[in-house]
Amino acid sequence: MIIILKPHASKEEAQKLLQQIEQKGLKPLYMPGVERTVIGAIGDERVLQSLHLDSHPLVDQIKPILSSYKLVSRELYPIDTRVKVGRHAVGGETFTVIAGPCAVESQQQLDGIADYLTTHAVAGIRGGAYKPRSSPYSFQGLGEEGLKILKATSDRTGLPTISEVVDANDAPLMAQYVDCLQIGARNMQNFRLLEAVGKLDKPVLLKRGMSATIEELLLAAEYIVNAGNPNVILCERGIRTFETATRNTLDLNAVAYLKQKTHLPVLVDPSHGTGVRELVIPLARAAAAVGADGIIVETHTNPAEALSDGHQNLDPQQFDDLMSSLKPFVEAAGRRL
Repeated sequence: MIIILKPHASKEEAQKLLQQIEQKGLKPLYMPGVERTVIGAIGDERVLQSLHLDSHPLVDQIKPILSSYKLVSRELYPIDTRVKVGRHAVGGETFTVIAGPCAVESQQQLDGIADYLTTHAVAGIRGGAYKPRSSPYSFQGLGEEGLKILKATSDRTGLPTISEVVDANDAPLMAQYVDCLQIGARNMQNFRLLEAVGKLDKPVLLKRGMSATIEELLLAAEYIVNAGNPNVILCERGIRTFETATRNTLDLNAVAYLKQKTHLPVLVDPSHGTGVRELVIPLARAAAAVGADGIIVETHTNPAEALSDGHQNLDPQQFDDLMSSLKPFVEAAGRRL
């Protein structure tokens, strides 16, 4: 429930109401505004009704939150959330670009890509240390050694790092090395993992499952926020359809819909969304036009030698073309690179 207090309600009076809500076993929320203070209560609405807040002299209005996802809904938080990854804020007026290889292969490989990326307005470098692969014979990543490589590259270049966590037991270890934890498509509904990253003080990039509905994505985000971590970034990375021309079908409808329904920032992954490097640039431009807060793309200094997903990695020349062609679309959307 959303409880809107009257204009003269003080912070101390709001805190008393929050204490009453918490004593009933509900989750209290405090959202002070410029003109009004809004408080929230998450839990059994029948319990809340026993407080009779509708007749309280400080309460102006009580509104139910109709969506099944509460904490990530615009009904509760109408203002866009900005999530800090390192020194960069994802969301707001800046269009975020995160780039890097699918997998961390060596210190030399990652340093080469990182040095190149620092010549562009890139907010962070991505790279997988642990790789969940469809085939057990594919490259599975370097594990903790890959995390150490990411940390060394970040310390040297200043680029924040984003890497995928695949097991709840690995989350605390990864949080020591990287700036942002990614939940991949295959783990979007791994609820133990969602709760584990929700207990950490690290931003989370949550990718949509390849067969997940938009509501399921938002409920997965709800798990993380409900566990105590509000710093969640959503990512549309394509869904599985009957179409076989591309690896996935990039659902840009979802981006526009998510921006209406949630206050969380939304990124687009055109690399996994298409699986075709020649389609990455036009789909990245479309992401900017439809209102995404940024993109995350795969790039490699030599895609032909990449150990993972080389066919969808951009080479340096293609990444140059991406950044130069993005600018007018980003500016037309009222943002800046």
